[in-house]
Amino acid sequence: MGRFDDRVVLITGAARGQGRAVARRFAAEGANVIAVDVCAPVLPDLGYPAATEDDLAETGRLVEQAGRGCVARVADVRDQAGLDAAVAEGVDRFGRLDYVVANAGIASYHLTLDVPDEHWATVLDVNLTGVWRTVRAGAPAMIAAGNGGVITITSSAAGLRAFPYLGHYAATKHALVGLMRTLAIELGPDGIRVNTIHPGAVDTPMGHDPNVPRLIEESPRLTSSYTSPRPLGGGAQTPDDIADTVLWLSSDEARFITGATIPIDGGTVVR
Repeated sequence: MGRFDDRVVLITGAARGQGRAVARRFAAEGANVIAVDVCAPVLPDLGYPAATEDDLAETGRLVEQAGRGCVARVADVRDQAGLDAAVAEGVDRFGRLDYVVANAGIASYHLTLDVPDEHWATVLDVNLTGVWRTVRAGAPAMIAAGNGGVITITSSAAGLRAFPYLGHYAATKHALVGLMRTLAIELGPDGIRVNTIHPGAVDTPMGHDPNVPRLIEESPRLTSSYTSPRPLGGGAQTPDDIADTVLWLSSDEARFITGATIPIDGGTVVR
């Protein structure tokens, strides 16, 4: 028996990294998965490669290998119709929706006054508006089912403190906290809990953007916050570290936790 037998979770940014880890863990605990990813570059000059359709197919294969069903669909979180279609297909196949993990996001590194217009607009549209669209796609099915549920939004350590070169990114991740707290109030009467998680640097393609070590070398006056030791010391966070927290927040063990900001960062936000 798994903690989430026959429940259903919608995960964005599911093709690899944190999203794939969350999908695998939910499947191992008995849940069926609606896995969504854009599987294409959303900006031409990000420092890390985009996920691919093969990556998304591999997530689906891993879910099915665990004995659960997966609806894996290419969709952009900026496209409401695409998200709505993926949710409708998943609910039609699995009969319900219990959890939403709004995980899709992007990052780029620029001094705030030098952020290109396209980067500013796209980072806000994916990281903030994309989460709103994801919740707007998933929450009505949860409300209609009448089973309550949990929405977990991936923010960042940069949603709780400042980092140089990430003004546009941090703006979205701070804003997600306000969105989450409002949703927690509005959806609470339907038994739906809403929280944000705040990872630090995670061992994913986005976490290995080569711009970061370059900026640390070129601008030590500004980037010491990237290299100062965390209370829990070194060692990379893994996608499974993030998935552990997402599953706990989704479980009955966390049934009285809503409107909360949960750091998963080794103490980055308190140093």
